Amino acid sequence: MSEVIDRLLLAMNAHDLEAVAALFHADYHSEQPAHPGRTFVGRRQMHANWAAMFAGIPDFRTELIRSVDDGSTTWTEWSWTGNRTDGQPFQARGVTLFEVEDGLITAGRLYMEDVEREVVGIEQAVENLSGRRPDPSGT
Repeated sequence: MSEVIDRLLLAMNAHDLEAVAALFHADYHSEQPAHPGRTFVGRRQMHANWAAMFAGIPDFRTELIRSVDDGSTTWTEWSWTGNRTDGQPFQARGVTLFEVEDGLITAGRLYMEDVEREVVGIEQAVENLSGRRPDPSGT
């Protein structure tokens, strides 16, 4: 399975859309659990998504931080970088879980997120999530 991920990494960095698409099953199922409206089925939509990514981020680069095979699932951690055609920097990091069968990616659960441009400390992040600011003094 990691051979598929290695080929995906090379194809993405080469911006070879057809080589990327060839690694996905025609009925590929994609979901982003933190963003349920982004779920889709089919290689055609994956192809359209990555055509837009490569066109909108012409210097797109990906780094595979780590990858672990667990049965038919490959867990991967990615760093994606580049600059959009509108001049804005692009940076995303996260984890994907790909189901691989017969050398093709049949399903993916993506946990990719934009890296924050405005750094928020842990106290503010917890307050944003819970509505309460943590008290590190413990009182």
